[in-house]
Amino acid sequence: MNKKNFNDEMEPEYDLKSLRVRRVGVGRAEKSNYGIILDSDVAKDFPSSESVNEALRMLSRIIKQNQTELTHK
Repeated sequence: MNKKNFNDEMEPEYDLKSLRVRRVGVGRAEKSNYGIILDSDVAKDFPSSESVNEALRMLSRIIKQNQTELTHK
């Protein structure tokens, strides 16, 4: 590349706003991040991702328990 013609400006067709940061190295596969949008009334009851996860795990156990009970009747 000729140094005289070197342009350090990015071309306008490159939109880097849509790119995501990729985690590399040890531990990158340990936790996936999924963006979930909660409705405002639900978000008031679940102020953190931990509280949402806890509630969903409990609901999952209840569903599995009810499915097991229905199959044994």
